[in-house]
Amino acid sequence: MSIAHMPDLVVRPAPLSLPTSSDLTPLPLQRPLLMIGHGTRNPNGRQCFLDFATLYQELDRSRSVFPCFLELTGPSIQEVVDHCVEQGYTELSALPILLFAARHNKFDVTNELDLARKRHPQLKYHYGRHFGITPGILDLWKQRLELLDTPEHNPQGISREETVLLFVGRGSSDPDANSDVSKMARILWEGSNYQTVETCFIGITHPRLEEGFRRARLYQPKRIVVLPYFLFTGTLVEKIFDISAHQQAAYPDIQVTCLPEMGLHPALVQVLRQRELETQLGQVQMNCELCKFRLAALNGEEPHSHDHGHSHDHEHHHSHGHSHTTINVDKEADYHNRIWQVP
Repeated sequence: MSIAHMPDLVVRPAPLSLPTSSDLTPLPLQRPLLMIGHGTRNPNGRQCFLDFATLYQELDRSRSVFPCFLELTGPSIQEVVDHCVEQGYTELSALPILLFAARHNKFDVTNELDLARKRHPQLKYHYGRHFGITPGILDLWKQRLELLDTPEHNPQGISREETVLLFVGRGSSDPDANSDVSKMARILWEGSNYQTVETCFIGITHPRLEEGFRRARLYQPKRIVVLPYFLFTGTLVEKIFDISAHQQAAYPDIQVTCLPEMGLHPALVQVLRQRELETQLGQVQMNCELCKFRLAALNGEEPHSHDHGHSHDHEHHHSHGHSHTTINVDKEADYHNRIWQVP
């Protein structure tokens, strides 16, 4: 069954009023901003990110905002950095528009920036941190869950005590990032009165979404609320909706309701502003204590010469390329045997 045949499965809230320029904390510097997205082959997902960058630029035209992507689509980081250099810029703020600090944040983006600086030695960049767990994003999801309690979206009046929250992360090969997904799910569940929360993932790690549904059904709920923890739409978000539609068809006695991705939300604009300010004020802080790359270095391994004592003005010198050791991530036993190893 396709999601197209179940229009009521996904509950999309009415658009909210986006911030105005007066809502933003003034920037102390007019340093250009490199907004780095993950990238997707899904045209709607790509456009959502570009729309977010355009919105952010329009709110403050005192400095330029340059969107780019790590992989799967363009413009690439290298292309946009070349453009910035052609415009005469020698200093950039660079922000990963990512929810959690995983491999892409710690290595892939920084490697691309280091490669660009090898070609442009005069270039200096100030690397910011990922979005992470913030009160604004937490409030975003609380508001959307409250919407599901209204008669319009809950005509049967199913209580939260009879509802299981199914929190779906993207999935990463970095245990630290996966644990943040579970932490966010737990924080959202505390005080919510939902029967319980199950955390699962759409790829790479485990448990997968299908297993999440199985675990949710063990509580014999009347309703399962699926929360896809994604910034923007894309292939994986659509896959979550499609799997949810199949689950609804297979178990019609349990109501399945999906929330949408975050999208262009005022909370994300405020988080982005805070991350940009951190790069300008030298206040970027990363949680590196449980990073598997740091632990490998402490054990005498030197997988990438990754220095976790960096100041994020970026003096990284990784030797990492894109040839990764193959792991059959769909086989859970293999995943567990390999996850704490570094590529």
